[in-house]
Amino acid sequence: MADKAERDTLSIVREWHEAFDVPVVETPSIPEARAPMRLAILEEEVAELRQAVEAGDMVEVLDALCDIQYVLDGTFLEFGLHPLKAAAMAEVHASNMSKLGADGRPVLREDGKVLKGPDFCPPDLTAVLAREK
Repeated sequence: MADKAERDTLSIVREWHEAFDVPVVETPSIPEARAPMRLAILEEEVAELRQAVEAGDMVEVLDALCDIQYVLDGTFLEFGLHPLKAAAMAEVHASNMSKLGADGRPVLREDGKVLKGPDFCPPDLTAVLAREK
């Protein structure tokens, strides 16, 4: 077995789900009974990240980012979207890369957020979901 530091995060989190009897769903669906809890945990972890950033505590920033990734991957597993994660991320990445301006440079808002350039193409996640069927 590969060292955990070399394994992808979905594999690590799946191991935890299986050990703790947390659902891993194989078909995309929104688990009505558990979705509110999943959302609340994600929101809690983002709030912890905000606190760590405001405190300037890099250890807690790293902890919060890892916790967010862990809960996020768990949500992929519980929503049955884990088989689609790589394809969906590739689609979103291609879309994000299409945000460049006509001059090939980023279009930035005053606060540094990247905006959509003139050739922006939204991700086709409907097609990614359709491949699952």
